[in-house]
Amino acid sequence: MRTLKAKMLGFLLLWCAWLLLTSPWNEQEAVAGAIVAALIVILPWFPTSHLGDLRINPKAIVYMVAYALVFLKALVLSNLDVAFRVLHPRLPIAPGIVRVRTTLRTPLGRLLLANSITLTPGTITVEMRGEDVFVHWIKVASADPQGATEAIVSDFEKYLEVICG
Repeated sequence: MRTLKAKMLGFLLLWCAWLLLTSPWNEQEAVAGAIVAALIVILPWFPTSHLGDLRINPKAIVYMVAYALVFLKALVLSNLDVAFRVLHPRLPIAPGIVRVRTTLRTPLGRLLLANSITLTPGTITVEMRGEDVFVHWIKVASADPQGATEAIVSDFEKYLEVICG
């Protein structure tokens, strides 16, 4: 059942991407996209196994929308912060690698967390080992794992916990 759910989610994601890329839509392109998406998903090496971790219920959908907004806010604020640091005459940076801890248990949740950290300027996920995530931070505000976790991960984690565990 989990595999079927993962395959269906993979199909829907690919088909939606097709529809977004082929706008304006007509029936022939929608059908062609559905056929191509179905053929890709049934390939044995197409990685859909972790999509089964995604929760699809009303609460999770609300949290997905909220997560998108939280991520957008973090993206804008971190872009402004990095722009400030680059344009500042003294270049106020103190780079370093910090360890943060995650409570996420699913591979999909950890993947989304690592990508969210990396996509916000000023932080890059370097490595993941168990519940530890090592992050390169442009301005280390706290070398303490708990303080770094609070600053970098906590906003993302509370939403990802509901979305995919």
